[in-house]
Amino acid sequence: MKYGLGSLMLAGGLVLSFGVAYADVLMLTSSAIADNGTLAIKNACSDKQRSPNCVGENISPPLAWSGVPEGTKSLALLLFDPEGRAPAGVSHMVVYGIPASVTGFAEGELSQPSDKFVGGKSTMEKAVYFGPGTPPNTDWHHYTWTLVATDLDPKALQPGLTREELAAALKDHVKGSAGLVTRFKHL
Repeated sequence: MKYGLGSLMLAGGLVLSFGVAYADVLMLTSSAIADNGTLAIKNACSDKQRSPNCVGENISPPLAWSGVPEGTKSLALLLFDPEGRAPAGVSHMVVYGIPASVTGFAEGELSQPSDKFVGGKSTMEKAVYFGPGTPPNTDWHHYTWTLVATDLDPKALQPGLTREELAAALKDHVKGSAGLVTRFKHL
């Protein structure tokens, strides 16, 4: 009986420790789109003068996160389309300096400047969200949202960094990351 009780206690301890570890995993979600789900037309870019492929309203989807690692001071959020302008891909959004106290953005909030983040520079040279603008009659494009927890103060980095410049600046400062993949196709 002692052996059985000891085994149960060990097993229970392992379950609890795994549960605690799982609770600390950084997670990025959207109430409007499941992982590998489809972005709505309203999320597509709206600048028809820039591109006839812009068929939407450029409204960023809502995003939320949890499980921010201990010691995180700020977060960065990137949106990248690896199929766009192949083989280079298209950076649709680079924002950083998000205070660790922020736990998400409401629908449309990333489409305009905010005191909740520092705007970087996308491929389209925008400091805010720039939605998909895939050419008609092409296959699905995958839009990878990447949330990065850092130990940097929210005001540590200057505005206007590109995706590559941000990656270099975050070297040795990353506490964790999470991703969400969404898709879009111009029908």
